[in-house]
Amino acid sequence: MPTHPMFTRVRELIATWPETAERLSHGSPTFWGGKKTFCSFHDAPDKYGGRAVWIKATLEAQEGLVEQDPDAFFVPPYVGPSGWIGVRTHDDIDWGLLAQLLEDGYRMVAPKRAIKALDAGRGTE
Repeated sequence: MPTHPMFTRVRELIATWPETAERLSHGSPTFWGGKKTFCSFHDAPDKYGGRAVWIKATLEAQEGLVEQDPDAFFVPPYVGPSGWIGVRTHDDIDWGLLAQLLEDGYRMVAPKRAIKALDAGRGTE
């Protein structure tokens, strides 16, 4: 498993959400919300866009982020045409934005009961 600090923080954040799981998929740690994937960590600096987190997103979000900051965001291979966004592991990453992208991706795939439990834990409905 990767030991990069970004991976550790991503893992710790996701672990607090209901009905998530982590397991290897295609050689990379991948996170599920229920039965569908929403995030994977790629620790391959020399391929697939470099060391990065790939997150399920909409095509609109992907397009906007890549246009806004192509040094931080990219269209990952294979899943990019479905709207996933690649986030490079820069030291100056905006953790608030990364957390929001992860949560948005999770909400796209998680079962309704898991989203309800997440919202209840935050005092929102």
